[in-house]
Amino acid sequence: MANPQSAPASAGSRAARPQTVLQVMKRVQIAPHLVRLTLGGPGFENFVDKAVTDRYIKIMFAKPELGLTPPYDMEALREQLPMEDLPVRRTYTVRSSDPVAQTIDVDFVVHGDQGLAGPWAQNAQVGESVCFAGPGGLYFPRDEFDFHILCGDETAIPAISAAVESMDASMRGAVLIEVSDEQDEMDLGAPDGVEVIWVHRGAAFDPQNTVLENAVREVPWPEGRAQVFAHGEREVMKSLRGYFYNERGVDRRDMSLSAYWAYGRAEDDFQAEKRSPIGRIFDEEPAQRS
Repeated sequence: MANPQSAPASAGSRAARPQTVLQVMKRVQIAPHLVRLTLGGPGFENFVDKAVTDRYIKIMFAKPELGLTPPYDMEALREQLPMEDLPVRRTYTVRSSDPVAQTIDVDFVVHGDQGLAGPWAQNAQVGESVCFAGPGGLYFPRDEFDFHILCGDETAIPAISAAVESMDASMRGAVLIEVSDEQDEMDLGAPDGVEVIWVHRGAAFDPQNTVLENAVREVPWPEGRAQVFAHGEREVMKSLRGYFYNERGVDRRDMSLSAYWAYGRAEDDFQAEKRSPIGRIFDEEPAQRS
């Protein structure tokens, strides 16, 4: 049975998050570019769920040839291995959890052999171990708001889907998701008062593409207080920040708006850049996904 493991933190550093080790129970292709893995096993007792809809975990990938066994004592490994051989982290949203079946579902965007986690998920075998830290997360649709806007690209589909499913039947709003084409659309089960708009880019992703921003701007802005959830590529999110925050005057406390990824960046570089001007969505970043 896997036990949570937390390496001791050095002075001035954040304590490491406990790790959970589960196994791949099932793999399903739910859309041309989305693969769902169901994870479970005896390690599920270490999974501490959160009552939010943007739950995310940090999956740890170790080089198979090194034969490392999870959970990983990162402090010890840093002393034993060169930096390039340490397990790396990739951030993914928990699509759903089932405490009765003791499983979680995690959806992965797959574009051929691009990246690390996508190709792994495409070829993951039943019984394969998955080690991760988390979940974290802060957002869920709250009923004190008059209107809800949720938008993003493929990477935001799991969190948006979970949010939509949690909405009360009386909630109103709009969901806008940028995908490659109509083949990537799916039924989100939105309440009657929540319009779902699929935005087709019709080409390879380009961070200068404004199709999502243009579609968001076309949504009529109602009277009242809006809650915003906007996640996706960094430059696109910067543009949407300008619209929601500067033009519409949405209070930052009423927004969950941040980048899930950055075009042309591996996650390690993307995470490091969050501390630099190029990586900031706001001048001073609120406490969001990290």
